[in-house]
Amino acid sequence: MREKNLARSIRMICLGGVALAVQGAYAQEDTQPAPMQRVEITGSRIASPNAESPSPLQVLTAKDIAASGANNLQDLLLQNPTLGTPTYSRTNTAFLTSGAGVATVDLRNLGTSRTLVLVNGRRFVSGVPGSAAVDLNAIPTDFIERVELLTGGASAAYGSDAVAGVVNIITKRNFDGLTIDAQGGESSKGDSEKRKLSITYGSSNDNGFLMGHIGFTRDGQVWSRNRAASAVDQSSKMVVDTGDPADAFVAERPTYSSYAPQGSFTYKDADAKKTPHTYTYDANGNPIPFVSSVSGFNRSYYRSIAVPVDRFVLALSGERKLDEHNSAFVEGTYVSARSGSTIEPFALSSSDIFKTNGQVPGGTMVNGQLVKNPLIPQYLWDRMTDTDLDGIPDFSFRRRLSEVGTRSNSVDRDTFRLATGVKGDFQLWKNWNYEGYVAYGQTKEAQQSTGQVNVLNFRNALTAVPDANGKPVCADANARAQGCVPINIFGFNSISKEALAYVNAPGSLTTRTTQKLAGGHIDGEIFDLPAGPLGIAAGVEFRKEYSDSTPDALTQAGLNAGNATPPTQGEFSVREAFVEAHIPVLKDLPFVKELSLPIAFRHGDYSSVGSTNSWNAGFEWTVVNDVKLRGTRSLSTRAPDINELYQAPSQDFPTGITDPCEGVTATSQGVISDRCRADPGVAANIAANGAFKTTLADKQSISGYNRGNPNLHAEKGRSTTVGLVWTPRSIAMLKRFTFTADYFNIKIADAIVSTPRQYALKTCYDGTNPAMCQFITRWPTANGGSSAGALRYIDTAVSNSGGRATSGLDLTAAWNDRVGPGTLSTRLAYTYVKTGYDVPLPGAERDPFAGEIGAAKNKANLNVGYRWKDLNINATFDYIGRSSLDDQFLADFDLPPHSLQVGSRTYTNMQVSYQLMKKTELYFGLDNAFDVKAPPIISGLPGDVTGTETDGGTYDPIGRRWYAGIRVKL
Repeated sequence: MREKNLARSIRMICLGGVALAVQGAYAQEDTQPAPMQRVEITGSRIASPNAESPSPLQVLTAKDIAASGANNLQDLLLQNPTLGTPTYSRTNTAFLTSGAGVATVDLRNLGTSRTLVLVNGRRFVSGVPGSAAVDLNAIPTDFIERVELLTGGASAAYGSDAVAGVVNIITKRNFDGLTIDAQGGESSKGDSEKRKLSITYGSSNDNGFLMGHIGFTRDGQVWSRNRAASAVDQSSKMVVDTGDPADAFVAERPTYSSYAPQGSFTYKDADAKKTPHTYTYDANGNPIPFVSSVSGFNRSYYRSIAVPVDRFVLALSGERKLDEHNSAFVEGTYVSARSGSTIEPFALSSSDIFKTNGQVPGGTMVNGQLVKNPLIPQYLWDRMTDTDLDGIPDFSFRRRLSEVGTRSNSVDRDTFRLATGVKGDFQLWKNWNYEGYVAYGQTKEAQQSTGQVNVLNFRNALTAVPDANGKPVCADANARAQGCVPINIFGFNSISKEALAYVNAPGSLTTRTTQKLAGGHIDGEIFDLPAGPLGIAAGVEFRKEYSDSTPDALTQAGLNAGNATPPTQGEFSVREAFVEAHIPVLKDLPFVKELSLPIAFRHGDYSSVGSTNSWNAGFEWTVVNDVKLRGTRSLSTRAPDINELYQAPSQDFPTGITDPCEGVTATSQGVISDRCRADPGVAANIAANGAFKTTLADKQSISGYNRGNPNLHAEKGRSTTVGLVWTPRSIAMLKRFTFTADYFNIKIADAIVSTPRQYALKTCYDGTNPAMCQFITRWPTANGGSSAGALRYIDTAVSNSGGRATSGLDLTAAWNDRVGPGTLSTRLAYTYVKTGYDVPLPGAERDPFAGEIGAAKNKANLNVGYRWKDLNINATFDYIGRSSLDDQFLADFDLPPHSLQVGSRTYTNMQVSYQLMKKTELYFGLDNAFDVKAPPIISGLPGDVTGTETDGGTYDPIGRRWYAGIRVKL
């Protein structure tokens, strides 16, 4: 059975020394302890008379959520130093083809897929199709009593995905009355609008309780152009120009895109067949040589730092006694979230349309005679030559389709979940508890996109001939019959409305994810041992996951000039059984106040990967009243998700790629040089330029395909934790002090990963893994404006790799007491990551990530609160330590690991609240109160999030924000 009220829960957690929030900023004076009841703590199914855990457990309470002013739980959780950079957040999803505005968490930087999110100890439906990632937008913050973060393997207790740990969200119960919370705010720049209006109602009595919640929240958009650091297209000067490490964090501004609204057109004339010429148009329509810094396009004007998210939430929970020993319960949630992204108009090149050679024919052969396309300017026609020996002169182009408009994705995401069941107690030798439940969850997504074109129609529209009156018409008669209109791509605003209507291709994406869950468990005490009762729990669970993701037909075929994305559909089911025991060994002996051994085992049978086994064993040793030692050793498993198993090849455009062939000459020595020159395109480039050289446009055009693998098997994670809890209640000055220290070590064998693209490039050309060369495709010749030998595709596939691991130390300390007229509360959480690495493929060298951007070795969170009568002041300081660029990237510049670093950042969040009347509270807060700027992780550097010019998932790219609100309790 769970505790009866929140205050009792917080008190027990504090005494166990297991909370990050040990007595939060709102802690009050001591009260007389109430009688202990049996409670269930995250990580165990056995209810016990205390709330202690053998694994590191940190807790955030409802008051912590209120003091943060957060609309979304992710905003608060990311302050916890055990959490890494999330895969999805408001500030790193603007450029994703799906998932804009989703909010996830990632424990220990081991991946979102290895962090299991539960609600009241039960699974929640995924918010990302094909994955297990829970969207925290679907969980209303006002409905939460506390959040328990268990770090370390917990698959034996909860099943797959708990390799890094568990985030268990406990909702409120026994809530009486009506609470109205209204809030508004924005950034100091006048954007990032924040709105909230919620109503929570509850009623409880001896027969049960019923709670309901309705709420609306809004987090507004932030444009890149409204921040000085991201207002203009830029690239790392080291990457695009000098190669000097001193220039890594220096921006080359502007580095405008070569895809300009007026177009750039490349041809080879008869006098210099090996030297292409590129021209464009000035504002008056005159042809001039193309220079990106002068005639290029500023994409940053249209990009976003943060996407907007609107949420409408309905939630309910209730419990009703059926008789003295049994009760029924229900939990229901419906969330309608609307998000979207807007980026620059589409960049189209002739190679997107004429994929064979990237060349546009300048005319059409009619009855053996060449007929010029009347839309081609005479200036170009006079300079064109035949580039493919068919008698028709050719040219290539790049053009920003500004007439089509910006590319936008409008996303409607609906999440529904209903869980119900019965629970109670019965007599079997002793008093036992039971619970049985069923749950159904569904997430549906409808996405509409604009700004792309039909490639087949565009090709027909580019090929024009004059009719009898000399007017341009499409050359293909069938295309004319289907409404083809010739398209003029030469100059500003040259595309007519009629041609635009013919080539325009709005896109769509529909997804559906479902989860069916049924299970039950019992727990109780079998008999008494000399040191106490032997506790045991056992249960079974059935789960079925299904997902499908279906883009429109043109997107599936890659015929809208964007990412080719085929549909993905799949499902799997699993039947599991588990048993757990808590064995008391010794009690009331010298230096052994209490010693017990918790153990657990779970067996799963998956339709996808077969049988899996998980276990954990630990110890809880209370040396004396104030000192406790604890530890666990566990084997956790994670079965592959639907995307990892069944994803069809889906196109991607990776960033931060460096080509190891860059700068290779005809005479340079070494394995890399030899292997680069063996590629015909690279050799042709060297012959033309003296050294292999590519342009910024080449780097911006690199593409590739991501694919799943139905032959995957489950990964296994072995974790070890050893910790100390010190609660010096016997020392008067420290009776309100709690300290914990926990060492963690998690190693994942056969980790499921996509082969890193930079790793594939490096090992292909240095000869350490020639098999990686199968993922790499280069342009054989100069095509469509691309340089000969430039990277065209770098693919990646999912496999069971050599592994992933991390180790380190967690420290927490908390103290609260009366200081002056009020109560001062402090808490500190610090995490030091000693090691963290990937093994990309079996037998490969370790690729360290600890200490790199997004995975700082040192992170801390300090909370200080002071309450005096009706006034409460709370401040939180979040520290992110110095971090370096990715070591693989540095190796390409012959630099040692951690040689290029960005400095630490400390963000300060503050809130002041005042109890105006007994039932009315006013509050005002500042996030990033001192407007700390994010480090310059510029385009071209690994870790950059497009549009932010930093790592938008790790650092704050928005700046200072304020909010104010009123909370009324009736």
